[in-house]
Amino acid sequence: MKKLEIKNLSCSLQEKAILHEISFTVLPHEIFSIIGPANSGKTTLLRCLNRMIELEPKVKLRGDILLDDESIFSSRDASWIRRRIGMVSPLPVGLPMSIKDNVTYAPRMAGLTNKTDLEELMMDSLKKASLWDEVKDRLDHLATKLSGGQQQRLTIARALSHAPDILCLDEFSIAIDPVTTARIEETLKELKREMTIILVTNINSQAKRLSDRSAMMFDGKMIDIEKTDSFFAGKVKHQATIDFIEGRVG
Repeated sequence: MKKLEIKNLSCSLQEKAILHEISFTVLPHEIFSIIGPANSGKTTLLRCLNRMIELEPKVKLRGDILLDDESIFSSRDASWIRRRIGMVSPLPVGLPMSIKDNVTYAPRMAGLTNKTDLEELMMDSLKKASLWDEVKDRLDHLATKLSGGQQQRLTIARALSHAPDILCLDEFSIAIDPVTTARIEETLKELKREMTIILVTNINSQAKRLSDRSAMMFDGKMIDIEKTDSFFAGKVKHQATIDFIEGRVG
């Protein structure tokens, strides 16, 4: 059973080819990690998955992406797919409003108006992001006053407020300390029970700790995908993957 299927996906920005004929599948309730050198197309791939890439000027896409066997490029509005595939960016950005409003903003924009439902959704999202205990007594405080690690978990709570099928995280630990990183990793292990997670990481050991399967991107191509134990044992097809895992290229 496939949760997500990427079929011959190519992407160019400003006439520059970024992704080249990428095909792979993501299974339900797995953590799928993607590693690879800088500028290999990892972030662009994530932004294609929920159609955020379409906000870029002069973008050209070929191929298809299927979520539960339905093309994300169907006649539905793009907001449909952005609710089902949540995105957490590398640097946490709290919206300039209260903690509570940060989490409930998107559901309210989607038409949820019942105060009790919004309160329950906010609490549930903050708990799942391991942030509730730290902010429950100051929900009306400005979110931008939170620490970097707290803001990163707040962005996860915001993404979870959509109740997504898939949660995509792009190098979430790039700007936070190891203790907060460990807390978020434990959160992701718990969230895996409810959703599928796609994780782009620049930390090989993180992919090894968290993921069920791991993939290597290189020069805009997905060159290796294996179960994580085999992947980091070097049981892959391409020398570039082994060189990256062993730190000879970066």
